[in-house]
Amino acid sequence: MLPTTSVSARSQGNGALSPRDAARHTAGAKRYKYLRRLLHFRQMDFEFALWQMLYLFTSPQRVYRNFHYRKQTKDQWARDDPAFLVLLSIWLCVSTVGFGFVLDMGFFETIKLLLWVVFIDCVGVGLLIATLMWFISNKYLVKQQNRDYDVEWGYAFDVHLNAFYPLLVILHFIQLFFINYVIISDSVIGYFVGNTLWLIAIGYYIYVTFLGYSALPFLKNTAILLYPFALLIMLYLISLACGWNFTKMLCSFYKYRVK
Repeated sequence: MLPTTSVSARSQGNGALSPRDAARHTAGAKRYKYLRRLLHFRQMDFEFALWQMLYLFTSPQRVYRNFHYRKQTKDQWARDDPAFLVLLSIWLCVSTVGFGFVLDMGFFETIKLLLWVVFIDCVGVGLLIATLMWFISNKYLVKQQNRDYDVEWGYAFDVHLNAFYPLLVILHFIQLFFINYVIISDSVIGYFVGNTLWLIAIGYYIYVTFLGYSALPFLKNTAILLYPFALLIMLYLISLACGWNFTKMLCSFYKYRVK
């Protein structure tokens, strides 16, 4: 699904959308339809959402090919089915509870941590990144400024969710098995394993984000979205040289936030 607005097949003779079609394709109408489906679980395609989650690890390009197909069939780049968001929320809750257990937090501390991770780490940061990428892509990456070719904000948020899911699994699930016995230790192997997992997780976030915007045929110079890799690798090498342990810092921060 690509984030653009194109002319529907059912248009008036002068090439403009009919009032009925135009109303149906407004951002408000799409948002209302999306939110309404959140209340109807039977209308959600969870099997397809699970398929997307699997391929975000094995072949993320295939996920974005489906976005192309959605644009062709529904004239919409952003997801119209909230099933992926629902499953991501479940993953987020389960992994955060696991994080609280590993850090030996009490019930209410774990609830506080869950609220922080959901509303700050995922939703808050996601809204900020999606809005920033939406602005940058429309302002600087569109080949020609035209209202018929612009990145939908909903698509920018979908790209963030796609990139966030692998990061979540690596840092909030896989990492849990190494925190107490390896990573939090003061040994070299501890911060090497922890920081390497951060490198992989953030690197995957950057890569999946790049794929999301490079999938849009009306954008140019999307390779610049890979430039943060250089800064990431540099920061990783500096952290190893200085003995910084990002996971240990995160755990200390979480414990401070839930006090």
